[in-house]
Amino acid sequence: MAPSQGRMNSTFTRLPRHGFTDPPAARRLLDALELAGVRGDSVLLDGLGATVDPDLALRGLVRLIEALPEIPEGGDDKEGADSRQALLDTLVTTKPLRDRLLGVLGASEALGDHLARHPQAWHALQTYEPADLHPATPEFEQALAEGVWGEAGAGMPRPDALRVAYRKALLAIAARDVCGSTDITQVAAELADLATATLRAALEIAAQEEPEDAAACRLAVIGMGTCGGRELSYVSDVDVIFVAEAVDGVEEGKAVRAATRLATRLMRICSDVTVEGTIWPVDADLRPEGRDGPLVRTLSSHAAYYRRWARTWEFQALLKARPVAGAPGLGERFIELIDPLRYPPGGLEEDAVREIRRLKARMESERLPRGADPTTHTKLGRGGLSDVAWTVQLLQMRHGRAEPGLRTTRTRRALAAAHAAGLIGRDDARTLDEAWVLAGRVRNAVMLIRGRRGDSFPGDALELAAVARYLGYGPGRAGEMLDDYRRTTRRARVVMERLFYGYER
Repeated sequence: MAPSQGRMNSTFTRLPRHGFTDPPAARRLLDALELAGVRGDSVLLDGLGATVDPDLALRGLVRLIEALPEIPEGGDDKEGADSRQALLDTLVTTKPLRDRLLGVLGASEALGDHLARHPQAWHALQTYEPADLHPATPEFEQALAEGVWGEAGAGMPRPDALRVAYRKALLAIAARDVCGSTDITQVAAELADLATATLRAALEIAAQEEPEDAAACRLAVIGMGTCGGRELSYVSDVDVIFVAEAVDGVEEGKAVRAATRLATRLMRICSDVTVEGTIWPVDADLRPEGRDGPLVRTLSSHAAYYRRWARTWEFQALLKARPVAGAPGLGERFIELIDPLRYPPGGLEEDAVREIRRLKARMESERLPRGADPTTHTKLGRGGLSDVAWTVQLLQMRHGRAEPGLRTTRTRRALAAAHAAGLIGRDDARTLDEAWVLAGRVRNAVMLIRGRRGDSFPGDALELAAVARYLGYGPGRAGEMLDDYRRTTRRARVVMERLFYGYER
């Protein structure tokens, strides 16, 4: 037997130990011509085995290589940089790229699909500079601008170019996540900052498409929910409120109609499905009167509604509001308008506290999906994200006027401020924080692995095992992961019942 054949047979016998659940299929892929130059390299098998789903990572790698051109000897240097051999050489010699690329391919079939469609995007995972580790809105804006208005977007409709550029930026976020070089708070913030940059780019596209409308009004986009709180997940709607005003010389009604057309176009750019997929739905249902109310209001119209008609839960929703796109001065004036509403000068009256408690109890009984296990539903389950968020928000509305540290859109930051102000004990704060972090990590894992929304642990055994690996549990330890989750959230529920509902178990 030739030495190389012996090494390959040894490689194949180790496939199950590296986490492959379908060794025959993995062997066929490793035998493919596309991997001829690296199939016997141990670092490749080790890298695949370290991913969330080695089988998925290998399939994605082969698809990516197939999508790249074979450049013959003496071919063009620029084309050569995007060739199969360039990727393979970098893959086996550069550990940061290997970890990032295989990590993404093993965690997300949707991002693997994107790489197969746009194989040159693998270069987005190649850099490993300090500034690349913690990008914020300006860096994302620059990346999207290059993708939409630069050479990369040439020959493509600008909304499609934005979709491609968005997913390229998402690749890098997911890579840092699965490699453990960033934590859940940073991942959520980066996703929200990318959403902010995307909303700004979509609004710019809409304004260029409709210059007369753009010239007639100023439009501010207010981030709400997890977008406003910089707590976004991988596959989430982006909640917003639109505020408009007329420019000098334009009648207010005309300006609002123009702003409404711009806002509608912005929403469609983000939510339309084309050959380049979609970004995410933009949800404006948290506006006054919800979906029955006008999409866009002026500042005075918002003020009139909040003064006369708004309920306590609507002021609670405003705790997450922050300007994210459009006219910055108008957005800041909206925040000045709502600050006394979300942080009442005299705190909350008892009737308002009771209303919040009733609404939370109703949500627990009516909004949890039928058949869902309340002990493993990350958003609405016992001790999950909703329990922690509502507990913190009640503290914010009660004490935010007196305690400036509570006046933040971010849950963990407000929780830390509540502890610093003596409003919650150290152990209680730690318990809620641990539950928030764990539930958020599980939710992100489920969304990344499935490529769609998901708030509960998967019922499928392979998906559940992938979630466990994402969270750092070894093979066969999914049951231990579930036990740890239930234990952590059960403790958080006890704290929540005492602080939010006001009773002891």
